[in-house]
Amino acid sequence: MRLSAIISFFILSSLESATAQSAYVKLGQQAFMDGNFKAAVKQLEKACMVDSTNANAYWMLGYSYYHSENYRKSIAAYTKVIFINPVDASAYYYRARAKGYLGKDTYLSPQEREKHLLGAIFDLTKAIAIDPNDHGKSYQTRGIAYREYGIFKLDAKSLHTYDKIRGINSLKASIADLEKVLADNPGRSDISSLIEISKEKLATANGHH
Repeated sequence: MRLSAIISFFILSSLESATAQSAYVKLGQQAFMDGNFKAAVKQLEKACMVDSTNANAYWMLGYSYYHSENYRKSIAAYTKVIFINPVDASAYYYRARAKGYLGKDTYLSPQEREKHLLGAIFDLTKAIAIDPNDHGKSYQTRGIAYREYGIFKLDAKSLHTYDKIRGINSLKASIADLEKVLADNPGRSDISSLIEISKEKLATANGHH
C-alpha cells in the first residue's frame, strides 16, 4: 500500500473515532443535563472507551456514577480526570464525596472504611489548596468528613481502629473548618447546627456528657 493511501486510511479512522466519540459525548451530556444519570453512564462509558483523554467526559461520567450510587466507579472516573488535569478542584471534591460514602459503609472492613475516610479528607484538602475561594463548600464538606472520621476513631467496639486522641483531634478539626465557614457566612443556621453536632460529639469524647 502506498504511503498516501496509508495516511488517508489513518485520517479516516481518526475522523470516524472522533465522530463516534463526539456523538457519545453529546448523547451523554444531554442525559446528564436531564438528570438521567444511568443513561448518561451508558453513553459516557462509550465516549471514554473511544477517547481516554477526554477529561470533560470522565468528569460527567464520575458525576453520573456518583448520582447512580456507584461510588467506586465514581472514584475511578475522577481519578482519571485528576490524572489528565491535576488542578481540577471539583474532581477532588467529588472524589472526596464518593470516598466519604464508602467510608460510612458498615459492610466494608474497618481498615477499608478508614482508608476512604482519610482519602476524603486528603482530597478536600487538595481541593482547598487549588481553589481556596469556593465559597466554603470544601471547608464545609471537610468539616463533616473530619466529624465522620472522629466518630469512627472513637468507636470503642472496633479494637483495631479505636484511637481516642485522633478521634478528639478530628472533631476539633471539624469544628475549626465549620467555624471558618460560619465566619464567612454568619447567617447560615445550617452551619451553626453542624458545629453543635461536632461540639456535642467532642464533649462526649472528653467525658463532659
